[in-house]
Amino acid sequence: MSAQILVVDDSSFNRLLLRRRLAELGYPEPDTANNGLEALAAIAAKAYDVVLLDLEMPELDGIGVLERLHAQGNAAPVIVISAQTEMSGVIRCIELGAEDYLPKSFDPPLLRARLQAVLEKKRLRDLAAERLHALEAELESARLAQLSLVPSDFAHLSRGRLTVAAHMEPAREVGGDLYDLQWIGTRHLMFVVADVAGKGASAGLTMARSLGLIRAGVRLAEARGEVPDPSDLLTLANGDLAANNPEMTFVTAALAILDAETGEGRICVAGHEAPLRLSTSGVTIMGGFKIQPPLGIVEDLHYVSAPFALAAGEAMLLLSDGVTEAHDLQGALFGKERVLGALAHQAEPAAAIAALLRDVAEFVCTAPPADDVTVLAVRYAG
Repeated sequence: MSAQILVVDDSSFNRLLLRRRLAELGYPEPDTANNGLEALAAIAAKAYDVVLLDLEMPELDGIGVLERLHAQGNAAPVIVISAQTEMSGVIRCIELGAEDYLPKSFDPPLLRARLQAVLEKKRLRDLAAERLHALEAELESARLAQLSLVPSDFAHLSRGRLTVAAHMEPAREVGGDLYDLQWIGTRHLMFVVADVAGKGASAGLTMARSLGLIRAGVRLAEARGEVPDPSDLLTLANGDLAANNPEMTFVTAALAILDAETGEGRICVAGHEAPLRLSTSGVTIMGGFKIQPPLGIVEDLHYVSAPFALAAGEAMLLLSDGVTEAHDLQGALFGKERVLGALAHQAEPAAAIAALLRDVAEFVCTAPPADDVTVLAVRYAG
């Protein structure tokens, strides 16, 4: 029976007796330690399947050993060796992470049962840890694959009179936000920010699907030599997302197409945060368009777009609700007012996004992220 066992006891008689009992049960020769300090050194140098730890020892007793292991985050499986009259000490050891206790009579059937139970729990924990590690590796691979879907070469995408920047940070390994920037010919830029309801793998798959549908709509229009209307792109995406959606997963989106020569464009908003207009003189919430239902809910819905224009030096900023709904340790939301304050007098896309993300990070502090955070900005130089 293969198991790495450490026997810790200041009594040479007890160490010898335990070695014999273990040999009778078919276990290999255990390592031994005379006191708690030797035990800690042995545990630091080698991973044991189980440690048989005496409660009362000179220099450092069993409770002291467990306190140090607990402080170090070392989860070595421990069975406390104890006399029946030492139950208060045993209880303290259990509180510190000991798996079980063994009376000093070292009854062979009881010793076998205690060891088998602890070794089986360790086997299951090790198996769970291996599977968790494999899952984390898969999720990290999925996160990198998802991030590779969205464009990141903003220097290449910034052409002529347009400067662009964007940032996406999933709340989990895989998120449900997306953004895209795509030139249509040499004159028009399509840009979009969208947010899938929910988080995790399912939202990530819907994100990739939505991104593919929007890009497919752009390519179809380009193949016909046309500049698509934002409403046509969202109508196409909605038709596919809503056709077979029993779980009613929906996607909010704000999609615009901008003429790089004139600063004029059209925008379509489907249940999403309203865009912001940035300039060196201030920031305002853009209007003049209708917020329509999110994608994926109503089949055969035809979306409509509205015109907009950016003056020379102005920028449009799109964001997901993960920004406004970021919360601090007390549960307070970052909110739209703080967004506007962070972006005051910011018109350069990269600087505006950096200022906003910095304020969000300072507000959130150490609170765990509540939602994916995505921001995109496009500036028209005029």
